[in-house]
Amino acid sequence: MQTSDIIALIIGAAAGIGIIVYLIVNQKNKVIEWLKWAVAEAEKLLGGGTGQLKLRKVYDWFCEKFPVISAVLPFKVFSAWVDAALDVMNKWLETNGRIEVYVTGKIHE
Repeated sequence: MQTSDIIALIIGAAAGIGIIVYLIVNQKNKVIEWLKWAVAEAEKLLGGGTGQLKLRKVYDWFCEKFPVISAVLPFKVFSAWVDAALDVMNKWLETNGRIEVYVTGKIHE
């Protein structure tokens, strides 16, 4: 392999990595907003005490909704984003009775 081929390969790889990073950074807020919905739906679907199953379900939905990002985003980062979305959902459940009823089905009197 010639030096020019190696340089072209390195430039191509760097461009590819740059595009991936750009996609993740630009879509992060969109994904996090979507995750707020997804964690609520997983809670509604699977209920309490099923944390790992809910994470798996949300990850499956994420892979379907964002295939390019899911192919390159480390699971550890995804999991941290889910934790942030869960914090928001828990605050919603505490402060908004309608959301609580929607997610849990429980009506408090």
